[in-house]
Amino acid sequence: MDHSSSEESDVSDSDIGVHEEKTYNQLRAGKVKVKHGNNTFRCPFCPGKKKQDYSSKDLLQHASGVGAASKHKAKVKATHLALARYLKVDLAGSLESSPQLATVEHQPPGSEEKYVWPWMGILVNLPTELKGKGFVGESEERLRAQFSRFKPLQVTILWNSTDNADYAIVKFAENWNGMKDALAFEKHFNVERYGKTDWNKRNCRRDDLYGWVARSDDYNSLEPMGKYLRKNGELKGVCDLEHEGQRKMGRHVGYYARQIEEKNKYLEELTLMNNQNGLKLERMMEEKDQLFEEHNRNIIELQQHACKDSKRIIDENLKLYEELQAKIHEIDRRCKELNYLATNTNIYRGKLVAEKEKNAKENELLNLANLKQKEADEELLRLVEKHKQEKEEALRKQVELELELDSRQKLELEKEQLRGKIEVMKMMGSEEDGTLKELDELRTKLEEKDDDMESMDSLNQALIIKNQRTIDELKEAKKELINGLEKMAGVRSIIGVKRMGELDQKTFYNACKNKMPNDKLKLALVCSKWEDEITKPEWHPFKVIETAGQIKEIIKEDDGKLQALRAQYGDEACNVVVKALVEMNEYNPSGRYPVPELWNFKQNRSAPMPEAASYLLKQWKTHKKRNT
Repeated sequence: MDHSSSEESDVSDSDIGVHEEKTYNQLRAGKVKVKHGNNTFRCPFCPGKKKQDYSSKDLLQHASGVGAASKHKAKVKATHLALARYLKVDLAGSLESSPQLATVEHQPPGSEEKYVWPWMGILVNLPTELKGKGFVGESEERLRAQFSRFKPLQVTILWNSTDNADYAIVKFAENWNGMKDALAFEKHFNVERYGKTDWNKRNCRRDDLYGWVARSDDYNSLEPMGKYLRKNGELKGVCDLEHEGQRKMGRHVGYYARQIEEKNKYLEELTLMNNQNGLKLERMMEEKDQLFEEHNRNIIELQQHACKDSKRIIDENLKLYEELQAKIHEIDRRCKELNYLATNTNIYRGKLVAEKEKNAKENELLNLANLKQKEADEELLRLVEKHKQEKEEALRKQVELELELDSRQKLELEKEQLRGKIEVMKMMGSEEDGTLKELDELRTKLEEKDDDMESMDSLNQALIIKNQRTIDELKEAKKELINGLEKMAGVRSIIGVKRMGELDQKTFYNACKNKMPNDKLKLALVCSKWEDEITKPEWHPFKVIETAGQIKEIIKEDDGKLQALRAQYGDEACNVVVKALVEMNEYNPSGRYPVPELWNFKQNRSAPMPEAASYLLKQWKTHKKRNT
């Protein structure tokens, strides 16, 4: 009959006893089938288990183990406890002869039979040929071989006080199989009527060995046998051994449960660490990809710059190589000519003389060129003096223009006053002779003032044109002066040319070097970037303020680019860029490119033209003295 209890609802821990009794009654009534065949048993409560067929001993162990396990549900434990009870009580006759069955027999307290543990058997009435003390080892091996089917581990012969061998102790394995072998050993002698009961009879036969399993009375005996048993063993009941085994199993189960719990915690920690490491690795991979892309961009830029530089260098090298080859060919030709002339001195003496004359003429030409150079220098100085005089003349004319302008304004004021008087007289409509005469005089004066105004306008226009021409000449003179100073510029020049609005690369480079000291290429790229930023017309980080009645432009401190520059490279680098921006806004705000300006580097200010001309004249005189 199939088991139908799986259809029932589960039970609580408090109802285990009731459900166990109910299942036990079903097993006894035959409603649940356990035995299938002569020696084959099945657990009716585990139909889905891989192993189906059991021996009676294995099924009992299975039922007892599941019933005692705390991890199973109350219903499963109750059914398996009922199965174990049924096997022990109702099917005890059909079970195999097994020490495990003996372990579960319920005996009243104090009535359980005690055995010597480790399991030991006792042999008495040893044959005469085994009693020789000189052949102890051989005798023990003979006995062990004689009872080898019971799997003895050791045989020990005991001697009494008269050196006679009365007993032999047979030791079996310290497990349930050892007990099974010991009981089989005892059963063997009981069947042949050579057991302990037969030995204790007065008229027992003395023709063969007697044997039995050592128990409490043997253990407590005062004979050598008892001393040996007390020395090498102890009394234990089967239930004691079973309970001890269960306690050990419980300790092992608890230990392994704690180990599993610790391993699970450790596994959770490892999983958490693995996830954290995975996130870190993912971030590192992203940073690596970004660095790799930036590195590729830098490499491409470097390759492009390198290609341009390489092409330029190759072109220059080719040009220099061509010039060098031309010089080499020229030198070779001259050498050949000199060698030819050396071998033909008499023939070509005239040519040598002509060559000397030619060289003399070239020297004269060089001297003439030096003279012309000196004349050019003197002409430059005269030009400087002339420009200086023209500037003074322009200043004088500017003063005259200002005075003329004041006179013109005064004249216009007088004209307006005369017109006002005439209008007033007209409106009065007076017909007196004196008034008419005064009106005619005013008109005459007004006409004279108009003529003066026209003549003054003509003179003013002429002066403006001449002033503009003078300004243009001054600009040209300043341009020539700047070109001359650029050509003779030296390291120690006090007055020279400064490009206003140009980034001071050396100072900016040193300021940024503190932030990235080992990356020269990146420093060069940063300098180039900010040079471009300064020249962009769309970037105008200035604001207009009014100070003391004057309107002027100042730098916006909250400009985004300047704040980013200051945060990344410091105040010094930002100040260099601000200085270039201020110069650009002052000298070339519309063109947004650096312009040259005369500059006094010693005093760090703009140098006027007279000062620059005086410095240039002084330098020329010094140079002239050195040459003379």
